[in-house]
Amino acid sequence: MFPIIASGTLLTIYIVFQIFSKEYINLLLTVYFFFLGVLALAHIISPAVRGSIPAIFPNVPYHVILTSGKDEEKEEIMNYEFDRKDLVCLTLSGIVGVWYLLKKHWIANNLFGLAFAVNGVELLQLNTVLTGCILLGGLFVYDIFWVFATDVMVSVAKSFEAPIKLVFPQDLIEKGLEANNFAMLGLGDIVIPGIFIALLLRFDVSLNKNSKTYFIASFTAYILGLLATIFVMHVFKHAQPALLYLVPACIGLPLFVALVKGELKLMFKYEDNPEKEDEGKEKKEENEQNDTKKDK
Repeated sequence: MFPIIASGTLLTIYIVFQIFSKEYINLLLTVYFFFLGVLALAHIISPAVRGSIPAIFPNVPYHVILTSGKDEEKEEIMNYEFDRKDLVCLTLSGIVGVWYLLKKHWIANNLFGLAFAVNGVELLQLNTVLTGCILLGGLFVYDIFWVFATDVMVSVAKSFEAPIKLVFPQDLIEKGLEANNFAMLGLGDIVIPGIFIALLLRFDVSLNKNSKTYFIASFTAYILGLLATIFVMHVFKHAQPALLYLVPACIGLPLFVALVKGELKLMFKYEDNPEKEDEGKEKKEENEQNDTKKDK
C-alpha cells in the first residue's frame, strides 16, 4: 500500500503547485521545515555536542509538564525533560535554521536533509527481509513510473523548496560555495534503502558470528547503485530514478551472498522483534478465552 499512498501524495502535491502560487506554498513549507529541521538536527548532534562540553559546564536539568483540566479530569498534554546541554544543541541547530531560512544555502539544506534521513532510519523499522523486498520492489516501480512516464516527480522536486532532498553542486569547482547548478537525491532514496540495510545489520547481529557481512554487502551495493545513478545521469543528461539502480543492488548483492553462504533460508526466516509479536498473540488468545468464558 505504501507505493500507492506515496503516489497519491506526490500527485496531490503536484496539483497543489499547479493551482496555487509556488511562492506562498514554499514560504509556508520553509517555516514548517525550519522548526522540524532544528529539532531533527539537535537530536542528531546531541551525542557529539554533549561529549565535547567540558565537565565544568553548569548543567541543570529541567522538567516541563503541561496538563489540562482539574483533579480527576486532569489530562497530561506534555511531559518533557531536558537540560542545558540540550539547549546548547538547540541553539546550534537554530543558527543553522536561521541560515537556511534567510539564505536557503545548499549546505544548510543538506544538514537538515541528513538529519531527517538519519531520524527516519532510526524511527522506521522493517520486520522481515521479505517485507523489505516487497517494499523496495513496489517503490522500484513507483520511482520508474513517476520519473520516466510523467514529469510529476521532477516538477515537484524542482518546485518543492524544502530540505526533503540532498543537493550536490555540479559547478562547485567554478563557483565554490555559491554554486547554483544542482543534482538532487530525494530523502526517500536514502531512508527506504537505509531501513533495509539496518535490518540486515540486525540480522548480522542475530547470527552471533561477530561479523557484519550482510551489512557491508548491502552498504557497498548502495554506494555502487548511487555511483551508477550519477554515471547514467551524467551520460544521458536526464533525471534518473535512483531506486532503479539502488533496489536491484541493495537486494541482489545481499541475497547473492546469502545464497553462496547457504544462509538464504535463514535470512528469510529471520524476524526482527519476534517477542513483541508473540506478546501480541498471547494477549489476543487471552482476550478470546475471556470472551468464550463470558459467553458460557
